[in-house]
Amino acid sequence: MAGATLTPKRVTMADAVRETRAGSYNGIWSWISTVDHKRIGIMYGLTSFFFFLVGGLEALLIRVQLARPENSFLSPDQYNRIFTMHGTTMVFLVVMPMSAAFFNLLVPLMIGARDVAFPRLNAFSFWTFFFGGIFMNLSFFTGGNILHGDIGAPDAGWFGYAPLTLNKFSPGNGVNYWLIGLQILGIASLAGGFNFIVTILNMRAPGMSLFRMPLFVWMTLVTSFLLIFAMPVIAVALFELMFDRLFDANFFNAAKGGTPLLWQHMFWLFGHPEVYILILPAMGIVSEVLPTFSRKPLFGYPFVVFSGVAIGFMSWGVWAHHMYTTGLGSVANSAFGVSTILITIPTGVKIFNWMATLWGGSISFKTPLYFSIGFIAMFTIGGLTGVTHSIVPSDYQQQDTYYVVAHFHQVLFGGAIFGLFSGIYYWFPKFTGRMLSEAWGKLHFWLMFIGFNLTFQPMMVLGLLGMPRRIVTYPDGYGWSFWNALATFGAFMIAASILVFIYNVIVSLRKGEIAGEDPWDARTLEWTIPSPPPPYNFAVVPQVHALDDFWHRKYTEDAEGRPVPIPAGASDPVAVADHDDGHGDGHGIHLPSPSYMPLIASAGFPLIGLGLIYDAALVAVGAAVLVVGLYLWVLEPPTEA
Repeated sequence: MAGATLTPKRVTMADAVRETRAGSYNGIWSWISTVDHKRIGIMYGLTSFFFFLVGGLEALLIRVQLARPENSFLSPDQYNRIFTMHGTTMVFLVVMPMSAAFFNLLVPLMIGARDVAFPRLNAFSFWTFFFGGIFMNLSFFTGGNILHGDIGAPDAGWFGYAPLTLNKFSPGNGVNYWLIGLQILGIASLAGGFNFIVTILNMRAPGMSLFRMPLFVWMTLVTSFLLIFAMPVIAVALFELMFDRLFDANFFNAAKGGTPLLWQHMFWLFGHPEVYILILPAMGIVSEVLPTFSRKPLFGYPFVVFSGVAIGFMSWGVWAHHMYTTGLGSVANSAFGVSTILITIPTGVKIFNWMATLWGGSISFKTPLYFSIGFIAMFTIGGLTGVTHSIVPSDYQQQDTYYVVAHFHQVLFGGAIFGLFSGIYYWFPKFTGRMLSEAWGKLHFWLMFIGFNLTFQPMMVLGLLGMPRRIVTYPDGYGWSFWNALATFGAFMIAASILVFIYNVIVSLRKGEIAGEDPWDARTLEWTIPSPPPPYNFAVVPQVHALDDFWHRKYTEDAEGRPVPIPAGASDPVAVADHDDGHGDGHGIHLPSPSYMPLIASAGFPLIGLGLIYDAALVAVGAAVLVVGLYLWVLEPPTEA
């Protein structure tokens, strides 16, 4: 894509260092026009964390409604809309973009690159996600007086099952905002997925073969491939739904020859790879944290790599285990039951390799390790409860109960969110130059860990007691009241843990301990450069000689396999050349120029969406904004005036 590659202004290393020290890299406009992968990663992280707070507030409203029987805190209509937006927000606006934040922050640093392959496409991906999230949440304000509880958010469930999404059953524009917003978010995901695949396959440092890449980079690669193949599937389903709602087509209208079951097939053909799009980045984070804090290499590195690749392939063959009760027949149900059991094998390989990494290590119990161990424990429970769903007769009993809700959150909150927090605590010092407080961090972990189990373990009991999911209230006398009250208490404990985390971040940014380059005695290349990293990342692109190359620069092993520090100055001088202070050999560092064009182009999408809902003239305006943005993007000179 013209104007997107790293071919812009030429500066010397000394110029780059002086420019950074002078503060010319600051200011709001420098953030809005940035194409620096680190800044884009930070913006992804902050935006997704904001939506995490929104989705968490929605969860608390749901739990308050269900805290006691026959409650009227929310009306049935309000409950449906809050429930729909909670699920959509957490999946598409929190876990996916928060993973993208880590991809942006870490992948170029871990592979020894100065940026991603297409920096402006990277900015386009962020701004498209940003506008897609805002567009979807605008639906709250389309139902009337929001202060009186009149909200226009979608009410058909985050899964959008037909025929609930048809105009007859979901009048108003809530579902229209939902389906168009998801299409916009899909464009952002595709742009990011292609960018990271090209970056990883083509921009690794000299000597970094595929099997010298950090595990996190491997999981980013697998996730990116899943994204570019899964998003078109849901895009087709959303286009068909859009034509049903806006243009009176009949893809899902059974009364006129359509089939609602078609939506379920396409949604879950996307949806189960999506589960691993959400969980594989957290698996990659854990695979980096455990070796650092056990002071051992990751046990069975090739097996962990291949198990991640196997999960990516096998995730395409299990979607119908969400549909056992739809009448597919015993042959199809049996086939998907077998495939669902088989996918647990590579997952189990990862879990046993993580445990073996800790076994016999010199373990340092820091906050990132706490969250990684919490991830392993909670994800294992989630996986085991998932095995019960693979058994068709068992699933028939559990399908529409709170047992499924508990399993889903056990995997995605207990897995993805715990893993992402592990990564935040681990890499926070690298990108801020400050350490987060260990005391507050451990308080955050224990509040979240206990609150999580108090929230979702009772839901398993509720499911086994027969409480249906997707109900707004329930009668007294069924034995559900105590467990719902306990789950609500746990949800508020999770909320308290997030407040502790926010306090920790604010205080640490102001007066936290100075981190230095390598506060954890880590293993990968991002820890070889200053904290926070300079705009150009590496003054000299590093030469890689082994897996965990940075570790091998610092340590050798004695006869019993224990790490022994290498004397200062004994490392390979070529390998450590990336510490050049900017006054080295004078070779130029090529940095991409800032650009507003990705933002302008992305702004066309919500205008097109509003036009589809309200007035076709806005479609033309949005398309013009998009085309002009892309045209100027292509023509924009790569160097600043």
